[in-house]
Amino acid sequence: MGIMEGKVCVVTGGGGSIGRAAAAALAAEGARVLLVGRSAEKLERAAASLGVAPSFVDTFVADVSDAAQTQAYLDRAVSNWGKIDVLFSHAGIAGVIKPVTEYPEDVFDAVMAINVRGTFLACKYGLPRMNDGGSIIITSSIMGTRADPGVSAYATSKHALIGLAKVVAKEAAPRNIRVNVFAPGPIENEFQGEIEAQLTQIVGQDGTEFLNRIIPLGRHGKAEEVARMVLFLASDQSSFSTGSVFMADGGMNI
Repeated sequence: MGIMEGKVCVVTGGGGSIGRAAAAALAAEGARVLLVGRSAEKLERAAASLGVAPSFVDTFVADVSDAAQTQAYLDRAVSNWGKIDVLFSHAGIAGVIKPVTEYPEDVFDAVMAINVRGTFLACKYGLPRMNDGGSIIITSSIMGTRADPGVSAYATSKHALIGLAKVVAKEAAPRNIRVNVFAPGPIENEFQGEIEAQLTQIVGQDGTEFLNRIIPLGRHGKAEEVARMVLFLASDQSSFSTGSVFMADGGMNI
């Protein structure tokens, strides 16, 4: 029997590499998983890649920054399998890299809407639909613990998520619902590649190699290896951890 046997899990940002890898890790341990995202095609590919029976996985296309759509995806999970045990709020966007004096206001607003409002709504409407003793995992970033020029929207949103998690952790503690932050560093995926394409133009050298030189372990992470931290936080193996930030960044935060 797997460590997530019988658990109901919701993963937003489920069409991306980390969301997909986390869902695979949860499903491999017996969980039923709802994948939420903006692209039906990506979600279907992710669901198919899990290699589990159709009754153990479902997909839902939603804008996580919309309250009605948030309630709808949560209700889908409950309707399918019963109350939720694990809510992995992972959906996020990066914005652009520009000085704060040049940063587009519409891009700033969009980053805050998806990254912060989306997670706020997941917590607001997710908690009443969760079993006591469950786990909420919120994806921040290495940029939630430090800052670099040009990422005012992204860094602001990722710092804000750590504050939100700490508040919700205290509010949910009487129900023994744990709330923790998962903070990855650079990962080998499409999301990071788009960031590094911008970085290459700014620093005048290969953005990926530039980051590898400042990561103590000397490389980007893989989605599958950081997903193991999500599994740890989702499971009872982290039963005495709440309100904390768990780094998966190759030491970049040191």
